[in-house]
Amino acid sequence: MYRGNEYRWLPVLLTAIALLAEPIAISAQAENLSASTLTLPSTMVPEPQFQPTPVEEGDLLMAHQRYQAAIEMYKKAPRDSPDAWNKMGVAYQLMFNTEEAMRCYRKALKLNPKSASAMNNLGAVYVTLKNYSAAERSYRKAMKLDPKTAIFHKNLGTALLADHKYKKGWDAYKAALDLDPAIFDHSSSFRIQNPSSVQDRGAMNYYMAKGCVRAGMNDRAVEYLRMALNEGFTNPKKIIADTEFAALHDFPAFQKLLAAQGVP
Repeated sequence: MYRGNEYRWLPVLLTAIALLAEPIAISAQAENLSASTLTLPSTMVPEPQFQPTPVEEGDLLMAHQRYQAAIEMYKKAPRDSPDAWNKMGVAYQLMFNTEEAMRCYRKALKLNPKSASAMNNLGAVYVTLKNYSAAERSYRKAMKLDPKTAIFHKNLGTALLADHKYKKGWDAYKAALDLDPAIFDHSSSFRIQNPSSVQDRGAMNYYMAKGCVRAGMNDRAVEYLRMALNEGFTNPKKIIADTEFAALHDFPAFQKLLAAQGVP
């Protein structure tokens, strides 16, 4: 009676068997896979989103020299963040706005009186204003808070040289070199201004040359000596007589420099 239609359900049955068998086959394959080979559709597991803080965004803008944009971003940080105020001060100082820079550094120090970085940066403002006594005090306070940071000693040395305190300046440079022999080779996007007068720049270059000799950077020492000579701070006889330059006497670039000055 049903002979003509007895197999009409066979395709449906085969499809059902195939669908039931498929998960079993996938599961068997999964047993041989490591976790690193498995992926899930993005619609199932959303990717985590990294949200930088205002300070981090400000730092990125600073790296691209977008100082005003960085300031606006630092302003969005919590108002009790000494780090944000300190970095805002750096941005203002790089825009030559010393008044706002000083206000920010002082705010950072009010929030955290032990911030050696903010104290050092305040010293840099005083150097810009040629208030070398105040700069010296700030740098010494920074050094007291963090005596192992070479750049504080170096900055103090530069301020002392600009204030014609050459022996003290050189002592500060030597202390910086003791902490970091490569301190004069470091580059930085934030440098304090060099002394404005030719005589002061000559003095700084002369003592920078000494620092470089002590650090083993003879090429750079010769360049600093060249600038010191051009600025009239020193002369070949004084350089030769200075025992701290004895290591340069057999250095070809040094001999060439002296020859250009008429010294055989």
